[in-house]
Amino acid sequence: MNTLKKFLGLFWMVLGPLTMTFLFIQAIDKVGLTHTDIERTNTILQWAIILFIFFPISLGLMIFGFYAWKGEYEHLPESSEEL
Repeated sequence: MNTLKKFLGLFWMVLGPLTMTFLFIQAIDKVGLTHTDIERTNTILQWAIILFIFFPISLGLMIFGFYAWKGEYEHLPESSEEL
């Protein structure tokens, strides 16, 4: 099980930057498809909000994956006294 946790940690570390790259490329693509200034302003605002929300989530995935890869989750406490 600990080996699975380590490989999933690596998966989360890779998934974080990949999702942000994908979202950033999609934002550039969608903003470039707009034709009028009003549509462009609305689209830019929409994608800025999406990127603003998902950037901390992506960063959290990378941090969680780093700790899983380092083995911080190998022993989980069974009671509050072990904390």
